[in-house]
Amino acid sequence: MLEVIDKGSATESHPVPLLFVHGAWHAAWCWDEHFLEFFADKGFRAVAVSVRGHGASALSKPLNSCSVPDYVDDVRATADMLGSDEPVLIGHSMGCLVVHKYLETYPAPAAVLMAPSTSRGARRTAIHMFRRHPWIFLRSSTFGNSANLVNTPALCREFLFYADTPEPIVKSCAARMRPESTRAGMAQMFGRLNVGLVASPVLVLGAKDDGSRTDADVTAVARTYQTDAEFFPDMGHVMMLEPGWQAVAERIDSWLGGQGL
Repeated sequence: MLEVIDKGSATESHPVPLLFVHGAWHAAWCWDEHFLEFFADKGFRAVAVSVRGHGASALSKPLNSCSVPDYVDDVRATADMLGSDEPVLIGHSMGCLVVHKYLETYPAPAAVLMAPSTSRGARRTAIHMFRRHPWIFLRSSTFGNSANLVNTPALCREFLFYADTPEPIVKSCAARMRPESTRAGMAQMFGRLNVGLVASPVLVLGAKDDGSRTDADVTAVARTYQTDAEFFPDMGHVMMLEPGWQAVAERIDSWLGGQGL
């Protein structure tokens, strides 16, 4: 069983549902803090799924053997649950990779990528984490809990939040970090994208103070989709939880309106 948080309902103005896909260490809860209610209030059906082994979603095999295609299957199962209209896909971080691989196989009216990365950029991030915290990195990536890279307030702030984000927000997020699949994590660093198979319009958004992504990496992702990246100042990696989250949500809403959605 997959955990699905479902808010709002389709309206005449917005008949197409929105399906939100979380990144590594997170689950559907990260969208439920602000985004689902925001878009439900705008007249959308807003749905977030926790992929297998995340949140309250079950596992049928060890987490570390779960792959990005497995996560794509979970997103597809959720899309099928929504009814006849294919949903708009909105992904964050590793969820952007899941969304892309979904779009290589399945249609979608549009997609939004928040804080995405190229495989080269993901490798740079891993090297950066190793140089900053070599023992924690080695322990978490071998015999330890992969969430140890981000599950203390100090580490969570360093990699996921802006320096001035209020401490209670950072502490709440750090406390909810859970292990990620090693196999899925490796796919971020070495997986290949077939952009030629993607026909959907794509909006690419980045955070100017992202401790896990560089502006150049987000821009490189946007370039592959023949579009421009848009950046939000004074904001870290977890864009849907930062104090400036509403500006991000409003930009997505306006862009969807421009797509007739």
